[in-house]
Amino acid sequence: MSETTTLRVSEVFFSLQGESSRVGLPTVFIRLTGCPLRCGYCDTAYAFTGGENMSIAGILQQVSSYGTRYVTVTGGEPLAQKACLTLLTMLCDAKYSVSLETSGALDISDVDARVNKVMDIKTPGSGEADKNNWPNLEHLTQRDELKFVLCDEADYQWACQVIKERHIDQVCPILFSPVQGTLNPTNLANWILRDKLPVRMQIQLHKLLWGDGPGR
Repeated sequence: MSETTTLRVSEVFFSLQGESSRVGLPTVFIRLTGCPLRCGYCDTAYAFTGGENMSIAGILQQVSSYGTRYVTVTGGEPLAQKACLTLLTMLCDAKYSVSLETSGALDISDVDARVNKVMDIKTPGSGEADKNNWPNLEHLTQRDELKFVLCDEADYQWACQVIKERHIDQVCPILFSPVQGTLNPTNLANWILRDKLPVRMQIQLHKLLWGDGPGR
């Protein structure tokens, strides 16, 4: 594959990173079309279909126009398109600081080692917990991050058990996020403090600033 390889792209936009350890950084987002999952709280269902075919060269040209070194490849589920691996490598070769937002359902073993992987572990509340690809944990390092999106206290307790049983806190940093409008973030904060969990709580900055509209 090369710069002429094409991907189906939902949107490319410039915004502040709203999640992960990169929160607040001016970032170019490349949102690829398509996803094999249907999480009940999904806020990017518009990316399941549509979009336009873009060559990797065209994507790189658009990214460069924003003049920032931070790039996030997201979806949908970006790894559902095999050419995503080539895009990630070429972004790294172009000296961008690259992160990948992935559901954790698809194999991450071939993702370029220079990419910061932010991988979900799907909880029962998502409706897709059976899609978790647990062997992916073997391919994470301390420069990657694991994210639990929590719908309620049952999800929280489930996540605590997964961390304990799988020693996930020894794999990489862990992020806990409340589903906006479903789980009170103050309750989540209190549970984390009560249980002294080794996790970072995050609230989606972009939604606080711009609401739920596409492209933010």
